[in-house]
Amino acid sequence: MRTMGLLITLILLLAFSTSGCEKERSLNDDSSDNLPAISGYPIVGTNQSVFYNNISEISAVTAGNAFYGQNANYPGNTPKYENNGDGTITDLITGLMWQKSPDRNGDGLIDTNDKLSYAEAVENASTFNLGGYTDWRLPSIKEIYSLIMFSGTDIDPAASSPENTSPFINTAYFDFGYGDLDAGDRIIDAQVASNTIYVSTTMNGNKTMFGVNFADGRIKGYPAEAFLKTYYVYYVRGNSDYGINQFTDNNDGTVTDEATGLMWMQSDTKSAVSWEQALSNAERSEFAGHTDWRLPDAKELQGIVDYTRSPATTNSAAINPIFECTKITNEAGEEDYPYYWTSTTHASRTIKSGASASYVCFGRAMGKMNGIWIDVHGAGAQRSDPKTGNPIDFPDGRGPQGDAIRINNYVRLVRNIQ
Repeated sequence: MRTMGLLITLILLLAFSTSGCEKERSLNDDSSDNLPAISGYPIVGTNQSVFYNNISEISAVTAGNAFYGQNANYPGNTPKYENNGDGTITDLITGLMWQKSPDRNGDGLIDTNDKLSYAEAVENASTFNLGGYTDWRLPSIKEIYSLIMFSGTDIDPAASSPENTSPFINTAYFDFGYGDLDAGDRIIDAQVASNTIYVSTTMNGNKTMFGVNFADGRIKGYPAEAFLKTYYVYYVRGNSDYGINQFTDNNDGTVTDEATGLMWMQSDTKSAVSWEQALSNAERSEFAGHTDWRLPDAKELQGIVDYTRSPATTNSAAINPIFECTKITNEAGEEDYPYYWTSTTHASRTIKSGASASYVCFGRAMGKMNGIWIDVHGAGAQRSDPKTGNPIDFPDGRGPQGDAIRINNYVRLVRNIQ
């Protein structure tokens, strides 16, 4: 009897121990909770398949012709998602799982009542429960930018309706809302929060959070002080390595990022050129024994921004010091660092649908406010410039914050590691 009692006790202890292990795996083991076994920093393609010249859409461009080398020629990793049927979406490229909808109060509408301040967005992540998971977090700017799709089209900030436009996020999988006009928002007030705080300040001293706007396809710095501005939120979980670069100096003027599988030129081209010239120069480049250099797309280029650095705080560009950046003098007469072209057209629903291309700011994102040039959006912002024209025609910049229009921007080339 005593032996039988000990045996029963051991069986119960084993059952309890096994149950506890299974519970722990369900919370922490990626293989058991719809997360693919993906680590590192795979860059998702921009989903831009349309070709453009300096003004509008054109037919497909082949090698050796003008405008070859743009984003549609090098589409990258095709975006691929899985709807888990529980309010979550898994990104099969990045290994990240996302909250499907920013409809926080569950009323079926995406409006101002769903928005949170930066502080609230950070705090609410710790109690957020969706799909049975409780390890959600507010995404970094690199994580949330992984969702941007440049198959979207820009919208006029003064528009009263989103008619004939499409957002910069895959609405077959994610719910999306423009600004809440009934609450006094502009149509473009669809900014999404990240946990990335600018190490400097914008607007002459404002604490600033980098956010992505899926209404107009940009990264900008926005107010991070409580209740100055509120944001939509998509929480994320999984792949804690995402957004972390692993750079190696190859000692031949190139830098390899093992996390993304990309090789970069260590130095930039040291001069500013038009978008068309940037494409042409890239396709003719031969360097360090490689002839397959190209102009990076917007997501690839944003992937090497170092958001712990800025001209005002580290006296450097917002990039790892393993790279070299040409110094410039900005619109305010300050020593600064350039904007860099991407191969990605920033499309709009206008007659000149392809007249602008995206760039990434590795120096201050300058704008003219109240007649003064200042850093309005932060080093690490992604905005757009006209592909052709004369900057003199934009003495007060462009857009609500007077974004500085340079038209001729700098270039850093990339290639895939074979």
